[in-house]
Amino acid sequence: MAQWNRISQLIQHLPDQTVNDLYPSTTFAIEVRYFLSEWIERQRWEEFALEKVEQEANARALLNEIIMLLQSFSQHNANVVDKMKLMQISRNMGMFQHQPLQFAVMVRDTLRKERVLLEAVNEPPQHQPCVPRESALPSMQDPDHLVLKVLEVQDLRQNIHQVQEELNWERQNYESLQGTMNPTVSEVSRLQKHIQQLEYNVNTMATKRFQLLSQCVDCLDQCQAQLLNKLKTWRWQQYKATIGHPFDDNLNVLQMWCEQLLGVNGKLRQELMLIVEPIPELQERLRQLLQLLVQSSLVVDKQPPQVIKTQSKFSTTVRYLLGEKVAPGKPVVLKAQIINELQARSMNITPSDNVGDVINNTAILEHNTACKSTCANFRNMSIKRIKRSDRKGSESVTEEKFALLFSTEITITGCDTPYKIQMISLPLVVIVHGSQDNNALATIIWDCAFSEPDRVPFVVPERVPWNLMCSTLNSKFTSEVQTHHNLNHYNQHFLAQKIFDKPDLNADFSNMMVSWAQFNKEVLPGRLFTFWQWFEGVMDLAKKHLRTYWSEGLIFGFIGKQHLNVILNKMPNGTFLLRFSDSEIGGITIAYVDATEMGEHKQIIKNIKPFTKRDLDIRSLGDRIRDISEITFLYPDFPKHDVFKKFYSEPQTSPCDGYIHTLLQTKMVMETALVPADAASVAHHTESLHNAATYQVDTSSVASHVPNMAHNNAENSHNAVGYPLDTGSCVSNLTHHAESSHNAVGYPLGEPSTPARTEQAQNLRAPQASQRQVTTPGPRRGHRPESKPRSQERPPTPTRPVTPTQRSRTGHRSTAPAPPRKWKTFLQH
Repeated sequence: MAQWNRISQLIQHLPDQTVNDLYPSTTFAIEVRYFLSEWIERQRWEEFALEKVEQEANARALLNEIIMLLQSFSQHNANVVDKMKLMQISRNMGMFQHQPLQFAVMVRDTLRKERVLLEAVNEPPQHQPCVPRESALPSMQDPDHLVLKVLEVQDLRQNIHQVQEELNWERQNYESLQGTMNPTVSEVSRLQKHIQQLEYNVNTMATKRFQLLSQCVDCLDQCQAQLLNKLKTWRWQQYKATIGHPFDDNLNVLQMWCEQLLGVNGKLRQELMLIVEPIPELQERLRQLLQLLVQSSLVVDKQPPQVIKTQSKFSTTVRYLLGEKVAPGKPVVLKAQIINELQARSMNITPSDNVGDVINNTAILEHNTACKSTCANFRNMSIKRIKRSDRKGSESVTEEKFALLFSTEITITGCDTPYKIQMISLPLVVIVHGSQDNNALATIIWDCAFSEPDRVPFVVPERVPWNLMCSTLNSKFTSEVQTHHNLNHYNQHFLAQKIFDKPDLNADFSNMMVSWAQFNKEVLPGRLFTFWQWFEGVMDLAKKHLRTYWSEGLIFGFIGKQHLNVILNKMPNGTFLLRFSDSEIGGITIAYVDATEMGEHKQIIKNIKPFTKRDLDIRSLGDRIRDISEITFLYPDFPKHDVFKKFYSEPQTSPCDGYIHTLLQTKMVMETALVPADAASVAHHTESLHNAATYQVDTSSVASHVPNMAHNNAENSHNAVGYPLDTGSCVSNLTHHAESSHNAVGYPLGEPSTPARTEQAQNLRAPQASQRQVTTPGPRRGHRPESKPRSQERPPTPTRPVTPTQRSRTGHRSTAPAPPRKWKTFLQH
């Protein structure tokens, strides 16, 4: 009844002639279809055919039951018009009592035509614009239309057979009549004319049959070409999903299409076999179409990871769209092997050409009746060894592309010869260490975004237009972060400034070309990382910690400091915005307007040290914004508590466990990097996860108060211990202390000062007024001061001199003296 519900809605939009042809009033009226719809659709009409004489009894039983049901409906119907109409229809159906098979075939064909109409005018997907009804009608490339054409060929063959039988009978009668003594002239003339007419009909139908067969083969060729194009499009969209393009992975429609074309091919080959005189041209075309269809129906349903680390497990799934047509008996085993770029171009692989060892590289093709799919699941594959080809120039191992080749032999039901089938996966990169993952992913992104559909594997352009690159970055960012908030014009302009190293705000980058080297081969100016490494770090940070902030438009995102100064100029003090750090991988910073020391009317834009994934793991961005009292309005004028209130963590009630609990809170302090060693003061900076402070030491009292320095410097929530200093060397020696969430300890210097060290200390730069995010502690639980004698403490750590050029924490090189990573420096007199 489900089919009738759909066709009844369609009938009102069909021409009257189409409805009358579908439901002839004298044989199978539409009232029969309406009143008996549920019963009709439960019967197995597809089993009936005119040549199946053994089914005549079943056909007669169904005919009698329909007549009885119509009479029953007529008796119980209160509408007099419907009652009389149903009685008339039941009497008309009595004419099929002598030809019940013809009645059953008529019902079968009617149901088939209904399905064809439903498929032909099926509504387009929502993402596609509505098309005119003329374009939705059956065409030569429609498989359902092709099925109807084959049915027409079969009906014509049956008619030819009936006419040929009648012709044979009339010829026999004519010969018998010729054998009589006195045949009448009129009877002989009548038989001759009838025989001539029958011969003419047979020849005419035979000619039409040949024309129909040729049309069917042409239609099959066109329909199969369209199917192969759809399969190619499906694979292309599957690859584009790597950079975030939409992709529908449903293969059921294409599988049904493949099965229909395979059935049509088999029926046409049977029709050609039944012709007395063979048609080798059509037979050869059908054989080639069959081979192409069988070999093109293997699809990599679930692609393997496109970056694979050796000695690690991965999985993939291969689906065969003609799985239900595979000949039973011997199981079909698929084998996977890894191939390089040259092998992918030739597809002529021999065992001696093996470029890698793949573990668990075989799987059996199994049919799943629940989802009607036939798949081979490779669950625990692993690449044990990889053999790389010779690299050209500066090409790295992460730029070399491979693929998995799946191969097998399949025998289709009705075909004697097995077919060899091969299919390759999308390109992939094989790495041996996790540190190569980022660069390998860049190779895949470039290949996916800028390759052509019908390219030679795996050729990609070396340079692409910036507009295309910009679109790729936006698609990848939104899909990776899982957001619908796209990169705006300002974000895209800053990305262009960064990749081209052109800080001009008014520059036009639309016609510029981006090279692979600019994308992920050359480091950015003044940095130790490439553009892709920096961009991927931002995506990872946004995906793990900033998705909601970004989706709601609370993060300005990609913006340079030059543009920042323009939009924050003359804004009220405390106005801030969130932007991604351009000097550190995976960081987000807060830029805000503050007053200078010259007065409130003199403003300066300050940038808080970027928060990384580790920082946001400890305390969320919303809580950090709440902690910082210096920022009040999100650009342009949104009160921060109104905007970020929902991101604030709820205060936790302290359990009654007898302990004093701590609370993490973000504070900003002025960080003093390195200070000059003069006779007036010495700066001592101790920073930890809980606090950071700057202290002044009176140099005139250093010698007399050395034993008490442990108490003066204890600023950490856990402990910060200062040890006695050798006053003979404290004037010019440089010491370090480690950043830690537990303690920061300064050790004595045991070596005398030297002129070189004194000169170096005097050349150290002045304090910088930069902002630093730190946290304030609660009291340490269970803290007890150290009481061990000095002799039991750790030996002093020797001092390392500051080299003229050191790497900063952001990765770029600085010519000014700077402390080593994770260390702070201070001078003591």
